[in-house]
Amino acid sequence: MAHPQQLGFQDATSPLMEELLHFHDHALMIVFLISAFVLYIIVAMVTTKIYDKYILDSQEIEIIWTVLPAVILIMIALPSLRILYIMDEVNDPHLTVKAMGHQWYWSYEYTDYEELGFDSYMVPTQDLTPGQFRLLETDHRMVVPVESPIRVLVSAEDVLHSWAVPTLGVKMDAVPGRLNQTAFITSRPGVFYGQCSEICGANHSFMPIVVEAVLLEAFENWLSLSLQDL
Repeated sequence: MAHPQQLGFQDATSPLMEELLHFHDHALMIVFLISAFVLYIIVAMVTTKIYDKYILDSQEIEIIWTVLPAVILIMIALPSLRILYIMDEVNDPHLTVKAMGHQWYWSYEYTDYEELGFDSYMVPTQDLTPGQFRLLETDHRMVVPVESPIRVLVSAEDVLHSWAVPTLGVKMDAVPGRLNQTAFITSRPGVFYGQCSEICGANHSFMPIVVEAVLLEAFENWLSLSLQDL
């Protein structure tokens, strides 16, 4: 859960988000080193009056400042490509949920179970109970089992939306007439919050996403109760 004055990312709750955080730290460290090196060169050139005339036209330095940036770009590109391929992989999902974006709410369908679906609206401020978060809580949560591959099929009914849960490392555009898919694995039980990340109209900021990860036994109990209510 994000908090005021937060500088970094939210804590990772999926293996994919852990990989993204590691890559962020890796790239940021390279940026810090480059910035410190450039700052040192600028300060040295401004403060000193001594120079070597042979350095001004040196073939060796030309080779170094051509090869070194290429090596740095490769060090950034290879981990980035690895994560991109991991994000596209959907391996043997245990559960498939279809998330459909509307103006301005989400509807969910558990396609592995006949007629199991519901709409998820934001809870108005006046109806919130103690412990619930304003503008983030919904009347129906998307419930998934822990440590199980979950496939999410994302589409929209009217305009562009985006199904995003930062702590899970998931963000997928919901396009009318197009069915996109993404996948995630929750590494621990909890309630994870997200919001529509596409400007979809006047109430764009009022269609939150809540994913509740529970143990498999609790998920089966929730399923049985939900199917009985149909």
